[in-house]
Amino acid sequence: MTLPGVHAALVHYPVRDRAGATATSAITNVDVHDLARSCRTYGLSGYWVVSPIAAQRLLVDRILEHWRTGSGARRVPERTKALSICRPSESLDAVVEAVGEREGMAPEIWVTEARSHDEGRPTTSWGDARRLLSERTRPVLVLFGTAHGLHSSVLSRALVTVAPIEPEAEFNHLSVRAAAAVTFDRLLGAR
Repeated sequence: MTLPGVHAALVHYPVRDRAGATATSAITNVDVHDLARSCRTYGLSGYWVVSPIAAQRLLVDRILEHWRTGSGARRVPERTKALSICRPSESLDAVVEAVGEREGMAPEIWVTEARSHDEGRPTTSWGDARRLLSERTRPVLVLFGTAHGLHSSVLSRALVTVAPIEPEAEFNHLSVRAAAAVTFDRLLGAR
C-alpha cells in the first residue's frame, strides 16, 4: 500500500511578530529554493510558500521561473527538479484545499515550533511523530512559521505539534531552512 503524501508549507501569514501580535513576514529567495531542495531530498509531494500579499507571491513566481526555465535552470538543473514541487499560495486554506485535491482527501495538519510554549497544547516526541507518520492513512501537511513563529490561529488547527528541536547548547535560533531540514531528517530520514 502506498502511503498518502507528505507536504510542507512555509507560512508567512499569519505569524507572530516580536511582541506576539499577528504579522505578515517577507518572503526570501533563499527560503524558497533551500526548503524546496530539502523537500525534494526527503521525498515530499509538495511545498507551498504562503503569503496573502500578491507582490510576494509574484516574487515566488519569479524565483521559480529563474530556476525552472531561466538561466538558473541551465546552470543548476538539480534546482529545477527541486523547485518543480514548489507553489506560491495566498492562504493556508488554499494549501489545504490544493493538497486535498491532489491527494483525494484533506491532510492532517502538523506544526513545528522553535520553542515550547505552554499554551495547553501537548507536543509529540520525534519518535512518536515518526511512528504516526508511518501509520497514517491521510496526507500530512507540515507547517513551518517565519518571523517569530506560527500564529495561535494556525497552531490551533494542528492535529500534531512536533516537539521543538532542542540542541545540547542553550542557544537555539535556527533558520527556518535549517529547522525544516532537521525536521525532515528526523521524520523521514533513514534510521
